[in-house]
Amino acid sequence: ARQRRQFPEEIRLLVLDFDGVLTDDRVWVNENGQEMVAASRSDGMGLEKLKSELGIEVMVLSRESNPVVTARCKKLTIPVWQSVLKKRDAIREVLAAKNISQDEVVFMGNDINDLEVFPEVGFAVAPVNANAEVLRQADLILSQEGGRGAVRELCDMIITRLKTIE
Repeated sequence: ARQRRQFPEEIRLLVLDFDGVLTDDRVWVNENGQEMVAASRSDGMGLEKLKSELGIEVMVLSRESNPVVTARCKKLTIPVWQSVLKKRDAIREVLAAKNISQDEVVFMGNDINDLEVFPEVGFAVAPVNANAEVLRQADLILSQEGGRGAVRELCDMIITRLKTIE
């Protein structure tokens, strides 16, 4: 385990992995090869509150290239980058394009391909059911599972902490 960083006092961007964060990491595949996933409606409400109450930008960074990812992000009105094999490079590109300091970014991931993003952001978060190595390296481990309220828990935490600082 590494030294856990403090919760940021200023957050401009929340970046989320998709599978295992906005979903419960399971997939249903029908006979035509179409995929469906389970997501939490409370996560969606949390993201809406985060954006409307604090103006924090939210985006999804996903290794997957799947219409279900596009559809869920469209419904949540958040931008998504898909087919991202090198998330470290992608997050650097996003921060440069938006002129955002890494200290102002929170990232939530759940699996080993998300670990390369952790040192590139100010604060790294994992749902309680994340991969063991992700849990060891996260700055914060949530009490909720991915796709079952973890995003809502984080959004509520951000709203509460940042409103207290104001």
